[in-house]
Amino acid sequence: MEPILDMKDALRKEMYKKRARNRSAAKKEYDLWICAELEKLVKEQNAKVVHAYLPMGTEIDIRPFIQKMLAQNIKIISPKTLPKRQLENLELHALEDVEKGIFGTSYPANSTVYSGNYDLVIVPGLAFDNQNFRLGYGGGYYDTFLAQLPTAFKIGIFYPFQEVAAVPKETHDVCLDQILVKELV
Repeated sequence: MEPILDMKDALRKEMYKKRARNRSAAKKEYDLWICAELEKLVKEQNAKVVHAYLPMGTEIDIRPFIQKMLAQNIKIISPKTLPKRQLENLELHALEDVEKGIFGTSYPANSTVYSGNYDLVIVPGLAFDNQNFRLGYGGGYYDTFLAQLPTAFKIGIFYPFQEVAAVPKETHDVCLDQILVKELV
């Protein structure tokens, strides 16, 4: 394996462990803070179409944000993971109407494929740095997707303990427009 891939793999393992230990009441409070900040960003950006992942495992739970956006008639598009690093982006109508996908993911059930523009893309990940690079899960799905969206505002959401001095980068890694994170009190 190449040294950069070894570095990414080691960092992923470390961050999975750290995130698995993050099960306190502070996690829920932090997740709600992220939701509130995302809501402000939607208003600031006047976003009408938001690409948002459906949380799994110990990811930041953005379901309260998604629920509010659906209630405000903001179009929410969520990904379904396909082979060959591709995401099929489907319109979400209700958080209760989802199916289980691969790798523990969920995606909108009985939905139509969305192929329009995005105003805001919310990106999960395992680590980030202060240059707005992120380390994802290793499948390359988001990097492939984000490379096709030069005009969408791309924001990564993370816990403070996920920050590193520098994310190991390859040429295909996409820089985000912003990282949303705050120090825990």
